[in-house]
Amino acid sequence: MDRERLVGSRGLEREAQLPATKMKEMLQLNLEHGLASAASIRDRTIPLFNRTGLRFSSNGSFAARPFLRDMRELGGQDVAVVGAPFDGGTTYRPGARFGPQAIRKITALDSGYSLEMGVDIWESLDLVDVGDISVIPANIEKTFDQIDMAVGYIHERAVFPVVLGGDHSIGYPDIRGIAARMDGNVGIIHFDRHFDLSEYNFDERMHGTPFFHATNIPNAPASNLVQIGIGGWTSNRQGAQVARERGTTVITMSDIDRWGLERMCEMALEHAWKDAKAVFLSFDIDCIDPGFAPGTGTPEPGGFTPREVFRMLGIIAREGLVGMEVVEVAPEYDVAEITSLLGTRVIYTVLGTLIEEGKLGTRPDSSVKSEPEVAAASADEGIVGG
Repeated sequence: MDRERLVGSRGLEREAQLPATKMKEMLQLNLEHGLASAASIRDRTIPLFNRTGLRFSSNGSFAARPFLRDMRELGGQDVAVVGAPFDGGTTYRPGARFGPQAIRKITALDSGYSLEMGVDIWESLDLVDVGDISVIPANIEKTFDQIDMAVGYIHERAVFPVVLGGDHSIGYPDIRGIAARMDGNVGIIHFDRHFDLSEYNFDERMHGTPFFHATNIPNAPASNLVQIGIGGWTSNRQGAQVARERGTTVITMSDIDRWGLERMCEMALEHAWKDAKAVFLSFDIDCIDPGFAPGTGTPEPGGFTPREVFRMLGIIAREGLVGMEVVEVAPEYDVAEITSLLGTRVIYTVLGTLIEEGKLGTRPDSSVKSEPEVAAASADEGIVGG
């Protein structure tokens, strides 16, 4: 096989076409605000005091992106990262309230650049961290009202919300905040090992109930709800009954094994987008096998590998999304921050795909074919695995 067919070769060519403007501006500002380093330091882009929060230290914001202190200034940006540090809907192991903090912390590791995708997220996106929503720890319904209003505020200003949970109960107000401000139907693609379709847990709306109530919203019908990865031994029968009665689309791990990732993703897109104006992505980190993602409240063996998830998200996000959430990261149960790290990679995969498909931010002009284009060309030529 010719070396030029490698994703790595195409990625190297693509890198030369990516801008570095924002990084240069940040480094210059870092030097101005952080002062010149000691004379023994050869790399003169390193300041005396680190003001970016990248790599060795963290400034507390998502990937050291700008923190938007005045929410009246929201509007015109591409993406707003917002935390929903609430785990009052947890029915067994608490701790997801610390998910936003853990996800932000591990992003100090990241560069925003992917060789394989050929994308530099920070050059292509105007992304801000808007901090956390003020939740009400003792009152789940008031917390829902807060989250609904906050996510709706971001959506109304045409900024893509990335919500960091929190337990999965926040899925209901996240969707409510968007659906109430749209004039068409909202589809939901839900990655999880559990249905989360019960009407109540312990007589309240909890983290096992968000999609029962979300699909009661008139323009978020159950026919547009697709659940991917469901199975194992912690799902309850009530969820199965509701799924059957309401006609949701349930894709199990067995379906993935039998029919393949690509075919199931196409099915998910077909049902989620049918007569819908937009689709929201709800990603519960426990859909990933606990061998890879132990830091979650309700782990269930037999889930996805990270590579399977990244492949599926790349297909799902191509059609565009109205917003996304990553929930149930509970760092107390994590090992070496790997679950928090996976949460960031879910976000980056979605954002990178949206950039590459021209759905968000700015995409550099390029004559280098994307992976889907090359795969299609290889198939046309009869090349297997090209």
